[in-house]
Amino acid sequence: MPVVAFPGTPASASERADRRTSVAGAVETFLDSLGAATTRIGYARTLARLTAATGPHHPVADLDCDHYAAVMAAWDSTAPATWNRHLSALISFTTWAQRQDLLATNPARRLNRRKTTHRGDRAIPAPRLEKLFTDDRHQLRERLLWRLLYETAARAEEILSLNVEDLDPEFRRARVRSKGGAIEYVHWATATARLLPRLLASRTSGPVFLADRRAPASGHRAPAAADICPVTGRGRLSYPRAEYLFKTASAELDPHGDGWTLHQLRHSALTHLAAAGRTAPELQAKSRHQHLASLGRYVRLGEETSARITAEHDPAARRRTR
Repeated sequence: MPVVAFPGTPASASERADRRTSVAGAVETFLDSLGAATTRIGYARTLARLTAATGPHHPVADLDCDHYAAVMAAWDSTAPATWNRHLSALISFTTWAQRQDLLATNPARRLNRRKTTHRGDRAIPAPRLEKLFTDDRHQLRERLLWRLLYETAARAEEILSLNVEDLDPEFRRARVRSKGGAIEYVHWATATARLLPRLLASRTSGPVFLADRRAPASGHRAPAAADICPVTGRGRLSYPRAEYLFKTASAELDPHGDGWTLHQLRHSALTHLAAAGRTAPELQAKSRHQHLASLGRYVRLGEETSARITAEHDPAARRRTR
């Protein structure tokens, strides 16, 4: 006769073991072990596909190369950097599972990182950014998000994870959890300060940036309570959706027609500050990079600086009419 579990009844040893050794249970435990919220959010997207591909009760010990290949097939046509990011999530999970003696093999062994191609200067010219930020065809939510990412030079995950309670409008700053898990502050300027109250209206808690629809109350797509606005019932705006909207909106301004990524706003902000003469330690304070060596890509000035120097030293420009 089957044992009936009543509410409040402690889980049996077999149930606890199933939660640990099943794919769904192991993924949940692995994500809980990650200190950085931004890393946890990024890895969760990849590992949700793993759970869907195998089924939640599939034993971790039985994971194989075909399972991982099925997960990565979803990103076959994406940019190499996107592919590599999702592969890194699978590899991190695999390493953790092997250390926990849950997995003896390496299902990622047949998957290789893809070579990324860099397109010269990734910084977006400031005039094009300003045109995008002030274009009223785009929603207030998007214009504020883009402006805030640029003015703070913060990572997109940090800003999308903000709650209203994290904001300090008086000092034009917000409390974020950085990539390494530390609590730090990012600062914005006047343009953001003017837009922020319009977006928040009377909201005093919940996510700053909300999705377009109400969050489902139950089911596998129901978000955590902390990711739902108590006033509107809408969930937190996701990174994939925010990235899609930005790429779509910026495609007409991008000479290549591809549209830009949210990370390019951070890259552009730091590159423009370097072009304005800010020192490497000042850039480090703004970007919150742990090592100065990481700032080399921003100190190396790009297209906009090249164009300005060329114009300033153009012999024809130095002629003066009398």
